[in-house]
Amino acid sequence: MGDGGIIVTADPVLAERARLLREYGWAERYVSRLPGLNSRLDELQAAILRVKLGHLDADNARRARLAALYGEGLSGTGLGLPRCRPGVTHVYHLYVVRANRRDALQGFLASRQIGALIHYPVPVHMQPAYRDRLRGADRLPESERAAREVLSLPIYPEMFEDDVQAVVKAVHAFQEQSRD
Repeated sequence: MGDGGIIVTADPVLAERARLLREYGWAERYVSRLPGLNSRLDELQAAILRVKLGHLDADNARRARLAALYGEGLSGTGLGLPRCRPGVTHVYHLYVVRANRRDALQGFLASRQIGALIHYPVPVHMQPAYRDRLRGADRLPESERAAREVLSLPIYPEMFEDDVQAVVKAVHAFQEQSRD
């Protein structure tokens, strides 16, 4: 439903700091200049979420069903697919895959009007706000590799199964095009 709030100041330094603090310390998306928060929930959002909470189990089950369809359709494509440990329930807030040619795949999907996002392209240990705060984290190759490979495919409870199949079909088309 949106975000809201207000801070009024004539001090440009204070205004900039408030802007950074309200959203993870981001000066630009996914790049924290300083340690910040996510402090964007207002009363209207809380009221809406209170109603939506009654649908949470059904929404989680729906996303799990869509994730299963992705898993079936994308197996054998060479993508790294999400895995769930036995006895654990995954809610699939995001459906994140790993792709060696992530940027090319994202562009291909975009050309077919499929929105796939790169969440957190800069690992925490490389964020300006945290660079000197994590001892021994000057190089974390697995985190850095994941940041280059992860791609979030569309998933939400209201998504149609045909839409999942369209994404799967597009990924397969990308794979075919890449082999040529």
